Amino acid sequence: MERLQATFDKLLRETTSKFHRYMYDRIDWQARVVGLLGPRGVGKTTMVLQYIKENLPRKETLYVVAEDLYFSSHTLVDLADAFARIGGKHLFIDEIHKYKGWSRELKLIYDYHSELHVFFTGSSVLDISKGVADLSRRVLTFEMQGLSYREYLALFHKIELPTYTLQQILAQQVVLPKGFLPIQHFADYLKRGYYPFRDDNFERYIMQVVNTTLEVDVAQYADLTPATVRKLKRLLAIIAEAAPFKPNFTQIGGQLEVSRNNIADLCAWLEKAGLIGQLRNSTGGIQGLGRVDKVYLDNSTLIYVLGRENTEIGTIRETFFFNQMRVAHDITSSPVSDFLIAEEYTFEVGGKKKKQKQIQSAEQGYVVKDDIETGYGNIIPLWQFGLTY
Repeated sequence: MERLQATFDKLLRETTSKFHRYMYDRIDWQARVVGLLGPRGVGKTTMVLQYIKENLPRKETLYVVAEDLYFSSHTLVDLADAFARIGGKHLFIDEIHKYKGWSRELKLIYDYHSELHVFFTGSSVLDISKGVADLSRRVLTFEMQGLSYREYLALFHKIELPTYTLQQILAQQVVLPKGFLPIQHFADYLKRGYYPFRDDNFERYIMQVVNTTLEVDVAQYADLTPATVRKLKRLLAIIAEAAPFKPNFTQIGGQLEVSRNNIADLCAWLEKAGLIGQLRNSTGGIQGLGRVDKVYLDNSTLIYVLGRENTEIGTIRETFFFNQMRVAHDITSSPVSDFLIAEEYTFEVGGKKKKQKQIQSAEQGYVVKDDIETGYGNIIPLWQFGLTY
């Protein structure tokens, strides 16, 4: 326990509070048991440590990582028992997906220690309702994605912009601050702005995120064999070279020497892990029953790192729009254009010369154009869709 406390103190000293992710003010931190899920590398740990440092009494709080050596000879229940005996109130468990049997022990902690508030983070592959013990009725869960364009501007360029709803953007209500050049930094955001990390080893870091996600997070949680993990990597490489594409699971299955149904399962794991996005023809999110019309890499930064010379600006634009909009909206394929949001708004995404042809039959159709600062009528600048969170 003393070593855990010392490690926690060190992490708090190293944590800065200059910038908060969008989820900071959306989480109900006071709930009895809270889970924060999301792809690796989007800043979950930093945000949790910021909240602890700024809001909680140090003596009543403990933060641990679920893969700490402490757990080679102790259980989560052991930790909760020992922490409660010294007056602990707030227990934070990071990367809980790395602890085997986490759901059963979390339920025991919930049952045995009503005085404890438990907060855990985990990979986006976690399904709370499918653990050994059903925690869905006990745990309040939140999901966090990577940086929006608005957050990127605040973190890396100290440019503060408010959030706007989709309706405000469509109504041309975005107000540009004096002197702000909205597309000055947009290309850099698309290339390497989705992850809150910036140094000379950026590409190596992203590759490490991808490999660890597949080899550790997905492999451990889904109990995949090394051979299946290799097929996941090959599938991701195929998607990176061709995205977006209409999936032919039979053809891809032939390339990977697996069945058509297994390809669909592998794509589902890549999607849950935050590495790809599947655009369906009906609502229902990641569990939706709609047919998959297109497969994208999850975000534009991944395209630049994984796709390299195969990167096309049209793909970048569509990926950005899909990625940013799906955080708060049901976004599906459109029968006449690129995207449909809330089964009401139709969007055609392109460059500044994009025409209105594809959306002529849509009741509420919009042309989303890159490389323009402001819009008019039903023409909306692409960068504005990065202001919704």
